[in-house]
Amino acid sequence: MRHLLLIISVCTSIFASAQSGITWGMMGMDIANNTHDNMQPHVAVDGSGNPLVIWGRMSDESVLFSRWIGNAFTAPVKLNPAWLTVATASWMGPAIAAKGDTVYVVVRQTPESTDTSKHIYIMRSFDGGVSFSAPILVDNIRDSISRFPAVTIDDNGNPIVAFMKFDLSFGDSRWVVTKSADFGNTFSTDVRASDYNGAGDEVCDCCPGTIISAGNVCAMLYRDNASNIRDMWTGISTNNATSFPSGFEVDTTNWMIMSCPSSGPDGIIIGDTLYSVFMSSGSGSFRVYLSKTLISTGALISHMPLTGVISGLTQQNYPRIANFGKAVAIVWKQNVSGATQLPMLFTNNIANGFPSMYDTVDLANETNTDVAVSNGKVYVVWQDDNTNTVKFRSGTFTPVVISSVTEISTNSFSIYPNPTNDYLNITSNNNRKFSLNIFNSIGEKVYSAISNGNSQLNTANWSSGIYFAHISTEGNSFVTKFIKQ
Repeated sequence: MRHLLLIISVCTSIFASAQSGITWGMMGMDIANNTHDNMQPHVAVDGSGNPLVIWGRMSDESVLFSRWIGNAFTAPVKLNPAWLTVATASWMGPAIAAKGDTVYVVVRQTPESTDTSKHIYIMRSFDGGVSFSAPILVDNIRDSISRFPAVTIDDNGNPIVAFMKFDLSFGDSRWVVTKSADFGNTFSTDVRASDYNGAGDEVCDCCPGTIISAGNVCAMLYRDNASNIRDMWTGISTNNATSFPSGFEVDTTNWMIMSCPSSGPDGIIIGDTLYSVFMSSGSGSFRVYLSKTLISTGALISHMPLTGVISGLTQQNYPRIANFGKAVAIVWKQNVSGATQLPMLFTNNIANGFPSMYDTVDLANETNTDVAVSNGKVYVVWQDDNTNTVKFRSGTFTPVVISSVTEISTNSFSIYPNPTNDYLNITSNNNRKFSLNIFNSIGEKVYSAISNGNSQLNTANWSSGIYFAHISTEGNSFVTKFIKQ
């Protein structure tokens, strides 16, 4: 009877998706035919919310790219030239990041050996993936070895690239970060972003890492190796990846393993909170976890498995997490009663937590996966080893909207200039004290203050778009809209 209930639950989540609030589209479609292979797919979204997908092809050591154009994916494009062979496998490979029409893809050249002439390269697009530049060298090193590139984009559109670094004997494994101030034309000298437990340990040298950023905060997530205790840590920068002076543990499973698990973490930043997902067998079973940590203090708020007891569950692995504002999705691979599944936890408001049950995106033959979220849409890609293709599935959801988002006309306040570039003035026409909260178009609070009657805000570093100013005074509340150019 328990197995019957499980089957009913899985089928319901596939087709009805009542638990998460996602309305799913058709079952997994092939992005391309199997001649293009399917290694380690990753997905990002462009400025219009369309999915951009990369994956590896082992037969010619290449990275392929495809983008959604309204009703289908484009024919895959090989991004690397013939001279640049690319490291890719089911557990590691190229990485992608996108913001607006800017897209960056980073790759590691093969072979991964003591040949210091082999490097990490970046390819750039400034038209949403329609065209890409020739590869540009990232790791400006001549006396070390690199692997596992990861990339994020800062608020100015510049790439921040992380990679693992070794000495020439593949020792002293550590994570380092380099950044560009000219959109990937050149990169700074790399800075160390690991080793925060005070023991001088190396990192897990076969486990990929993740670099993420929000504003001036940047987090380098990785698996440590403290005498074979392979828990997750993060290096923290508060100066836009110029340095990583501090870090903390995000994983308390205390997993000791003598061999390499070849599985890394993923994460997102929302406000002052770092959400991390990862796999561990510290409990004796391979399970995926979610931890929640305050960035400003390093305090661990919560740490728990993603799921409760599942009848027939033998293994979980490869979790990935993504968000758009308050909407958060987590996807991973698991094996139940001998068959693989692709579950997803989703919430359109992370403040309310996740539902108790997951949706099942796909059944059978999944190896690893990735997820991206845009405004009202969620995208999942995965490696299907039965068809040897990259599969894709999408769903829609209702985004959280700001309460009282409808603009209320009032003559009590003046807001100018509108649109604004560098400064915004908000003035009480009767010189009354007021509280001010400003939200972006997806409901994130970006500014809060108490004013004696006049406020001038420096908006020079704010992202372009529509904002809502919530003004409260003497029991009355007003909402006014302005545009940051």
